[in-house]
Amino acid sequence: MITPTPLMRLVAGVWGFKTLAVGVEFGLFTRLAGGRTITVADAAAEFGLDERPADLLLAASASLGLLERSGDGYRNTELAEQFLVEGRPYYFGAQVRYSDLRTYLPWHRVGEALRGNRPLTWDPQAQQSMFDTADPDMVAQFWDAMFSTSSFTARALADAYDFGAHSRLLDVGGGAGAFPVELCRRLPGLRATVFDLPHVCAKADERIAAEGLTGRIGTVGGDFLADPALPDGHDVVLLSMILHDWDEPTNRALLAKCHAALPPGGAVVVCELLLNDERTGPPEAALMGMNMLIETEGGKNYSRAEYAAWLADAGFVDVRTVWFDAPGANGAVVGRRA
Repeated sequence: MITPTPLMRLVAGVWGFKTLAVGVEFGLFTRLAGGRTITVADAAAEFGLDERPADLLLAASASLGLLERSGDGYRNTELAEQFLVEGRPYYFGAQVRYSDLRTYLPWHRVGEALRGNRPLTWDPQAQQSMFDTADPDMVAQFWDAMFSTSSFTARALADAYDFGAHSRLLDVGGGAGAFPVELCRRLPGLRATVFDLPHVCAKADERIAAEGLTGRIGTVGGDFLADPALPDGHDVVLLSMILHDWDEPTNRALLAKCHAALPPGGAVVVCELLLNDERTGPPEAALMGMNMLIETEGGKNYSRAEYAAWLADAGFVDVRTVWFDAPGANGAVVGRRA
């Protein structure tokens, strides 16, 4: 018999996110790093809470798979230990904090975004882009979130696609350099360039230096939309979580620039949360598309078939898709310049 229980699970989804977000805000999972166990009384004392809310927070976190019982207390699950402890290589808390601070409240007005077909996290009439803000803390939150999400996604992509077949990578719109950092760590023969706006490249230079990869990863400042051409001298171009920000004509124009920048045999890799060809899922891709309504003027998530058609129209051959599981993408559509 059909019941409304699945609908109640959707209703409760926001409760789960906010429980995760407040745990990150309180530093709960970082405090429990290394196997530490905390009781309800301990949590109440450490966070300045009464015992009832402390009990509810720990029980709810355990129900979400973030904590587990250990004797009279709670400790991190492996999921929380690996991804919610500050300082871990693939710390995901920055993405949680950014979503909580930047996009959560605008999502409450999603009907307004649907009716107006305009973003809610920034004002296109007053700002040049979503990055044009007087709040430097929010910009820092964004780049930390992108690095957090991109690092593990890069790891998953590297398992699915052989970047070892290439020697020079161009990461278009590469942000703080998470993909080149991960790929160059794994592949000693690979060198990379981040191509992004000049102020973003400055952020990338800092991160690359901190990772000890300055000699292998460089940056080039520019605008991949406005500049007539992309930097040449690379045999693979990466577009990771870029094309969902823009409309179809913009994406087709960018893919044409990628084709022109590559030598014969070079490849373009479009890494995204891909919709199925029927545009009915998966939920992660479809809901990210809704998030693009909140955050961009023309962005949406596209299907594997759409990307494959655009690549073919741009002149790429041997177009194929590789699949994987990661927070920022579920696959990559790859094309080769003949």
